[in-house]
Amino acid sequence: MDEILKYFPDLTDLQIEQFQKLDFLYHDWNEKINVISRKDIDSLYTKHILHSLGIAKIMKFEPGTTVLDVGTGGGFPGIPLAILFPETRFYLIDVIAKKIKVVQGVADALELKNVKAEQKRAELVKGDFDFIVSRAVTNMPDFVSWIKDKIKKQHKHKLKNGILYLKGGDLAEELKDFPNATLYNLADHFEDEFFETKKVVHLPLKFKP
Repeated sequence: MDEILKYFPDLTDLQIEQFQKLDFLYHDWNEKINVISRKDIDSLYTKHILHSLGIAKIMKFEPGTTVLDVGTGGGFPGIPLAILFPETRFYLIDVIAKKIKVVQGVADALELKNVKAEQKRAELVKGDFDFIVSRAVTNMPDFVSWIKDKIKKQHKHKLKNGILYLKGGDLAEELKDFPNATLYNLADHFEDEFFETKKVVHLPLKFKP
């Protein structure tokens, strides 16, 4: 928890309380439904919560922004971002029902009113969003094919509407067909060695009626 406060010192008392509760909630749920690997659960704040909040170092969501989290797993990056941006609406989806059960349980325990969780494939989602976030669920070409028709037309942020993708390693080959993608190194924002190769990829996408 100290790591979160180190990099996000302006949290409200409610946000601090919610972030603190994540430790118990995920350990408790993980005993029932294994959504985080056993070796990672003890590094929850670094490898899952802070990693998710890397998106917040690149993008400050304006009130009323709508965000789709595809392949959310146990709720990452959606749940930490929903705590940080209570006036942004988050729609968290995953194809695996038990993972969505965990997400809903965590959101309910934290009384997050800005989170909707559903078992659904990205291709079947109706509506459009300012941003679509994810944490390395697949390669970028496939990901774009899933969500390319779900981007809002009107922009209200410095960065254009599109994808904010958490990924690591060498992405040159994967992004060769996306020359307008911008990579942001999380090592520029977080000191832990875990972030040395971690990036946020911003890929603007055009509205498709």
